[in-house]
Amino acid sequence: MEETAVKTRWYDNIWAALIFFTRLPFWRAYQPPQASYKTVVEYWPLTGWLTGGAMAATLYFGSMVLPHAVAVIAAIAVRLLITGALHEDGLADFMDGFGGGGDRERILAIMKDSHIGTYGVLGLIIYMLLLGTALYSMPVTVAALAILGADPFSKMVTSQLVNMLPYARREEEAKNKTVYRKPSLAAGLSLTVQGLLPMAFLFGLLDANWYLVIAFPALVMYFLYLLMLRKIRGYTGDCCGAVCLLVELAVYLIACSQQLSNA
Repeated sequence: MEETAVKTRWYDNIWAALIFFTRLPFWRAYQPPQASYKTVVEYWPLTGWLTGGAMAATLYFGSMVLPHAVAVIAAIAVRLLITGALHEDGLADFMDGFGGGGDRERILAIMKDSHIGTYGVLGLIIYMLLLGTALYSMPVTVAALAILGADPFSKMVTSQLVNMLPYARREEEAKNKTVYRKPSLAAGLSLTVQGLLPMAFLFGLLDANWYLVIAFPALVMYFLYLLMLRKIRGYTGDCCGAVCLLVELAVYLIACSQQLSNA
């Protein structure tokens, strides 16, 4: 408990978030103090500006020289390379745990197992098919703006789990040996700005139905929150990764449906 109260510098915390949530070699330039890693969720959407920006740029500029479908696949691949498939690993573990588990202890044990099971494989396949199809179905510019907005937004929404639920395991049992601290009011306001600011570009394309791109993903997050509350009475890092991807996918599905209805 004493460690969570240690004061950390904001730039150390941002650097820790970039190291934690990406596989880019930020750690080679500087290694922030260990206490900064407890704050990484507070800057999670900011890392989405990086991953979403790289993914959107790959899709937009790649489509100028490649077939649209190839550009979509390349964009997804770029983000997987940047993040090391961190969240996809969480989604697979989440699907295995909640799909094949029973009681709380069994679900947590399955999620901690490094082997992927049937539910995890099927979950990743269905997720990737929906992701690729949704992005492919939108015009390139709309898809790129949707990525720019959805990536940080989904991370902002998912970060609320840290306030809404306790960590489901003991800290020493965590995969990364770190339990995130609960964001303060100031950190919560910062998270809101980080997550909503890039969405402004997408709102302009959805006309009067812009609110759906907020409401539907929020409902997805709330449903998953209720599932975690009932099944394991808390959250894990795998849960955060899974919720992040599913909330982001919900944004794309709504944006895609709005484009089809406006066509």
